Amino acid sequence: MSLGREIDPWGTNPGDAIDAGLEAIETALHELLASDPAYWRTGQKKDLLERLEKLQAQQAALKLRVLATAGDIAEETGAKDASGWMRSELLVDKGVARSQIKFAAGLAKYDLVAAGLAEGVVSEDKARVITKALDVIESDPAASAEDLILAEKLLVDYASQLTANELKIAGRRVLAEIDPERFEAAEAKALQREEEHAARRMFFSSRDNGDGTIDLHARVSRAVGVRLRTILDSLAQPRKWSAEDKGRKAPYDRLLGQAFARVIETYDVDQLPRHGGHATTVFITMSVEDLRKDLGTAALGFDGEKITAAEARRLACNADLVPAVLGTNSEVLDLGRTARLAHPIQHRALRLRDQGCQAEDCDAPAAWTEAHHLTPWSEGGKTDMANMVLLCPSDHRRIHDAGSEYERLPDGQIRFARRTRTG
Repeated sequence: MSLGREIDPWGTNPGDAIDAGLEAIETALHELLASDPAYWRTGQKKDLLERLEKLQAQQAALKLRVLATAGDIAEETGAKDASGWMRSELLVDKGVARSQIKFAAGLAKYDLVAAGLAEGVVSEDKARVITKALDVIESDPAASAEDLILAEKLLVDYASQLTANELKIAGRRVLAEIDPERFEAAEAKALQREEEHAARRMFFSSRDNGDGTIDLHARVSRAVGVRLRTILDSLAQPRKWSAEDKGRKAPYDRLLGQAFARVIETYDVDQLPRHGGHATTVFITMSVEDLRKDLGTAALGFDGEKITAAEARRLACNADLVPAVLGTNSEVLDLGRTARLAHPIQHRALRLRDQGCQAEDCDAPAAWTEAHHLTPWSEGGKTDMANMVLLCPSDHRRIHDAGSEYERLPDGQIRFARRTRTG
């Protein structure tokens, strides 16, 4: 599409220069796209990515300059702004187009930010962050015009050292850096308001999908979210490396989900609130027959939620459970014999002895493991060192899986195999 070639009042023809520049860019891009990066040297790839970052910033600067002066497009099309034309001709959603036009107008107020974008040293994302921060400062009654100028200079300088998210944090604190005595108290109040706002917006909800999974949706404060992500990363990363060493790949979000389950399953129940003088307890109701079967179901809690008998036996190794075992007429045969958990000192001894998960093909460290009763508690197995081994959650489920069988090797490790069907 050719730009207009009308002669301007000064007798020049800028359309020719604009067309020539765009054609040169298009030609260069076509040539680069015709080349296969798979055959490029590593240095060439790094150089291209670095230069493209700068070019993208400069392209954004050019586009925003045009949008800031696009009032004539709106007049020609009869729209409120150029977003109507962008929607019909460029197929850009109107909300996105209006956001770009608003950003273009805001950027025009800040010369240093606009210059940094045009030079390619400030990316579009960072320019958005800086202009938002400067708009907040401009509306702050305690901030002077000189403060605004200094803040703009500092944030543009920081843009070459920080990511956009880091720059956002710096933008909230930049006034305190300019004049600590004057703005530290204001910053503290602002942070307090932010934290109070975050506390009011926290929530947690869950939805049972009916397929054995539950979707969780939550909002927490930044401090809690960062702490949780750090914990989950610390649990998931070693598993990722271990899988990669063995030539396997697992989606990282799945590893994070497994890490989250690990945090819940290993939570110290002694830290839970006391109810009526007793620790919070999970009741499991099942029949004697199901308890003895490889396959069967159990009711978890008082709401009738169903789990397999195998899962009930696995939970009995780790949770504070009260089994309500029912006879043929649903009479309670055994109620109140709390499952015996491995004592903390036994866990320490098991970690010293086993060093990690005892499954033959697993290298999960001891910190990820659970104490498993070789002779199940439901069958009278004792909570002593001779009857316990350490297993990671995945192998702990496998050992309770009716489709698996195992043997204990002379060195104490557990070797799994698929159970062969008979008949």
